Amino acid sequence: MAMVDPVDVLLIEDNPQDAELTLRAFKKNNLANNIFVIEDGADAVDFLFCKGQYSTREILPHPKIILLDLKLPKIGGLEILKMIKSDQRTKSIPVVIVTSSMEDPDIKTAYEMGANSYVVKPVGFDSFIESIKKLGFYWLLVNKPPK
Repeated sequence: MAMVDPVDVLLIEDNPQDAELTLRAFKKNNLANNIFVIEDGADAVDFLFCKGQYSTREILPHPKIILLDLKLPKIGGLEILKMIKSDQRTKSIPVVIVTSSMEDPDIKTAYEMGANSYVVKPVGFDSFIESIKKLGFYWLLVNKPPK
């Protein structure tokens, strides 16, 4: 299952409704053409490091941004973040935590592990769409990543 097209946004999210809202927000605002959704932590690690079903995928180019939920099946978001930020091949990829957790320990730990941003999912539909729009605008259009 190798991917041919580069991925602009890697969305690691196990909640189908949140994933769909995120996709709708990006598409409605023409922010990203290639969004890839992964629903569990183990598949996310395989995708990022070209293992398992993604073993034929090329590690480069990297996603422009990773939107990472903390509460995932199989491997949690903080563990994935640790793997991303401790590997030379992936550590420069911006990782934005997008989660329902407002717990100070989660926020503090995410930043200590190298998260580039921490966004708490808004409850309302319009607020959620607006937050994703702003997030995408900044990370995909305004931010200048290293080459």
